[in-house]
Amino acid sequence: MLTGVQVRMARVALNMSADMLAEKAGVASKTIRRIESAEGIPTSSAKTMANIQAALEAAGIEFIGSPDDAPGIRIHPRPATD
Repeated sequence: MLTGVQVRMARVALNMSADMLAEKAGVASKTIRRIESAEGIPTSSAKTMANIQAALEAAGIEFIGSPDDAPGIRIHPRPATD
């Protein structure tokens, strides 16, 4: 499970706007903002969270830790595409 802080950290680390993440994840931008403002684990559907996680992982983010033990991210560079 992801925390709202992890989603926010990942998006900012990628220099990605909430609107851009929403588009890539197939959710509304207000959903991204709500998730990012949540304390701990957001109360969104499992499908919504999986879509957000997949979009961020495809962009090079690795989620580490757990909600109760040092949740964080790692950034993996992605090869440039022409």
